Amino acid sequence: MTAEVINGKELAQEIRKEMKEEVLQLKEQGITPHLTVILIGDDPASKSYVRGKEKASYETGISSELIELPSSTTEKELLNRIDDLNHDDNVDGILVQLPLPSHIQEQHVIEAISPEKDVDGFHPISIGRMMTGKDTFLPCTPNGIITMLKSRNIQLEGKHAVIIGRSNIVGKPVGQLLLNENATVTYCHSRTKDLMEHTTTADILIAAVGKPNVIDAKYVKDGAAVIDVGINRLDDGSLTGDVDFDSVKDKASYITPVPQGVGPMTITMLLKNTIKAARGIHQ
Repeated sequence: MTAEVINGKELAQEIRKEMKEEVLQLKEQGITPHLTVILIGDDPASKSYVRGKEKASYETGISSELIELPSSTTEKELLNRIDDLNHDDNVDGILVQLPLPSHIQEQHVIEAISPEKDVDGFHPISIGRMMTGKDTFLPCTPNGIITMLKSRNIQLEGKHAVIIGRSNIVGKPVGQLLLNENATVTYCHSRTKDLMEHTTTADILIAAVGKPNVIDAKYVKDGAAVIDVGINRLDDGSLTGDVDFDSVKDKASYITPVPQGVGPMTITMLLKNTIKAARGIHQ
């Protein structure tokens, strides 16, 4: 068996073509979806990610603005900027790029963004609505993962999904989205005993660990769908995931690559949320 590769870059391009048409229709109604991104400091990974968001926004016709602030920016100054954007009728979506400098409390920033403009899907109101299965802005990476699985008609209902990782950004919300799809969900993490005992029973295995190539074939059930969320830079400068791709591809039925896997889908879901926000605010 050789796994079918779910190429996130190709799938993202297909979805963005549809979104471009949707944006054109909105513009005919006098509505141009607008996303404002706040970047604090000089983190290279964050800068690269923000550039990707700007490029994708341009491709789909979404208006995009980047506010760059120095790392010395205080929490109060940042919260004041967010408050201004909350009250700016021209801004549909607000995203503050994480991680933040250590002197700024992440949760304060997340909660300061208006739920109506929370296109990252991290506000407690957004998370609460997701938990209860109500319409809301879904967290971008988890929603991208579900979209990738559905793009290959991979059955979720009744299947056993194992998630390695319990972060608020990926692990916890993707488990909830799978639960909303009637999957049976197991969370594993750094304190889990006998990790392999859980992963080898997974029909769907999602690795969000942050360690290069830590999941190899012995952790994977024959025919499983494997989603690799990790993006790790090696000493030679190359990127790799949490999954040992070459080892696992001959055992899984589906697998995502790194790069060109989950990453492009995350940005695409952000743009989808921005369009949704524009519809909600202006219509």
